[in-house]
Amino acid sequence: MSGRGLGRREFLLGSAGLAAAAILPGGPASAATGEPGLRIQRLAWAGIRLQLPAATLFIDPLVNPQAWGSALKDPLVAVDDAVGERFMLVTHAHPDHFDATAAAAILDKGGVLAHAAGLAPSPVPESARTRPSPPWEPQLLGDFTATPVPASDGYGDPQVSWVVSAGGRRIFHGGDTLWHGHWWRIGRQFGPFDAAFLPVNGARFGWRKPVSGQPGVLTPEQAVAAATILGARRLVPIHYGITGLAEYVETEDPIGRLQRAARDAPVSIQVVAPGGWVDWAA
Repeated sequence: MSGRGLGRREFLLGSAGLAAAAILPGGPASAATGEPGLRIQRLAWAGIRLQLPAATLFIDPLVNPQAWGSALKDPLVAVDDAVGERFMLVTHAHPDHFDATAAAAILDKGGVLAHAAGLAPSPVPESARTRPSPPWEPQLLGDFTATPVPASDGYGDPQVSWVVSAGGRRIFHGGDTLWHGHWWRIGRQFGPFDAAFLPVNGARFGWRKPVSGQPGVLTPEQAVAAATILGARRLVPIHYGITGLAEYVETEDPIGRLQRAARDAPVSIQVVAPGGWVDWAA
């Protein structure tokens, strides 16, 4: 970009970002206003449930055992018990992140499926409404505000991360992104975060040839660095626990490496088992 000034596109994107930051209700200021609190449950693999008293939002829920078969030891947490209005966000269309079985269970009686503009997850229940969402543009989903922000997929497929605010909290969900250069802008526009849900398994893939031998997902050390740049108070690891596959190999001891990497970092690690809930007091 020229040092003489911003172009029209950069100006408009910057203005949208400032507007998004202004309307996002999360962070410490709103956390002290007495709004109904946000609870967050970790689901299997990369999935989470955000729970308000009268609304539920899911990100990348996974209930289909065929997605990973016996390689994933996580219990598959049910999602058909959502409370109130129902919303679902997907980071990308890979079947372990967009699970059509989960979408059918969540949105069988209506609701909204929000996804990146240009992505077309399918199939979607007939009762559901889809919400193509341009990057950096906040989406008002009932009492939730969700904004898609850039991510980087290990195979170059379309992917976003999500910034979500509700009930006096703001969180970041990183899908299965690898390292990229957008962390700083995301942190400036939306940070700090009460929690960052980040992939940590540093997996190396062998499905596409020639094999790179490089991590296609954040490593534990990269996850700590990303959480620090984002201004996250706590990092909740997701997207780990695959064993026994020749074509998908996780880094050894991802949680141990994560905890060691965070020893001198200004972010705490909160390991939440599938089915467990984030402890805001920890």
